[in-house]
Amino acid sequence: MAWRACVMMNWTRTDLVRTRNTASQSCRLNLCNQQRCGFRREAKRPETKKDNVSKETNPSPHEASTPGPPPRPVTPRITLFKPLMFTIGFTGCSFGAAAILQYENLRSRIQTAKDKEETEQLLQGSQDMAYWHDWWNQLSGMQRQLILLVSMMDDFWSSLTEGQKTVTGIIAVNAVVLCLWRIPSMQRSMIKYFTSNPASKTRCLPMVLSSFSHYSIIHMVANMYVLWTFSSGIVSLLGKEQFLAVYLSAGVISTMVSYVCKAASGRLYPSLGASGAVMAVLAAVCTKVPEAKLGIIFLPMVTLTAGSALKALVAVDAAGLLLGWRLFDHAAHLGGALFGVWYVAYGHKLIWRKRELFVKLWHDIRSPGGGGSRPGGGSGAGGDGGGPRPQ
Repeated sequence: MAWRACVMMNWTRTDLVRTRNTASQSCRLNLCNQQRCGFRREAKRPETKKDNVSKETNPSPHEASTPGPPPRPVTPRITLFKPLMFTIGFTGCSFGAAAILQYENLRSRIQTAKDKEETEQLLQGSQDMAYWHDWWNQLSGMQRQLILLVSMMDDFWSSLTEGQKTVTGIIAVNAVVLCLWRIPSMQRSMIKYFTSNPASKTRCLPMVLSSFSHYSIIHMVANMYVLWTFSSGIVSLLGKEQFLAVYLSAGVISTMVSYVCKAASGRLYPSLGASGAVMAVLAAVCTKVPEAKLGIIFLPMVTLTAGSALKALVAVDAAGLLLGWRLFDHAAHLGGALFGVWYVAYGHKLIWRKRELFVKLWHDIRSPGGGGSRPGGGSGAGGDGGGPRPQ
């Protein structure tokens, strides 16, 4: 029995030792695991913070679905004071520059006529046809063809009316701007400066540049065709210089009307094109000559009077503005048409016929102490600038 008790005691001791060893090993393992987990937890703490932040910023679907006050729509505050001042200043500068241009053109014509008379008197009888015949024979074939080509171009240019010559420059500028729209690196600058939008940061300069800007070839061809058709009538009615002032001013004024309508309706979108200025030209001619017969491009058999055509165009644009059509900028069309009608009826008397003081001031600045009559002044030649006269 004593032996059995000793054996049992030894067995229990060995069991206790084993259990202690295993317990110590397990404690070491647990310590190592906790330490590793502790490093891992330390490394993952920022991620848990990010998760917590994302959870705080992104609410749960249940929280998102809870009803609350709807957010207020953010509407940009649009002030049109600067565009209005720019419109007034640009219109005044356009007519002032037109008066100066007419004055300088008349001076150059008078001086050219005098020089031509003196040159003809000097060359009269000094050279005969034999001299020019010998000079022509000394030229090469390429030089002769070049001279013939230049002569043909000069004959074509001479066959154009004064209005068509003036409009040719406007068409060339529009064609250059149309080509710039096709350059990818110019897109951002073109959108900024060659499209008019009341919500844009740049609002004044695009009021002028957008009148020479077309993105579609069809849009440009349609506008320039109408301008070419009415160019002879408007230039013979107003004169070249006054026509340019009316055209530029109509582009800015029509854009200003578009700004006002867009800001009032809240439909802020960009627009471009010369339609407003072209409508002013068309309205001016139709108001001055309401009985003239006009035809439609695709329906040549249909003819109507100029007054009826103007009323129909104004009615369509008014309906488009009231109904919210966005195919065209109907506000700009109406602004240009109303400006053209107003200028022929009242604007010519209020603006162009009162330019005498400005022309006199320019004459005194240009030639101080000079006497004599000044071109563009008084009731003599060019005094009215070819403007509309009462019948």
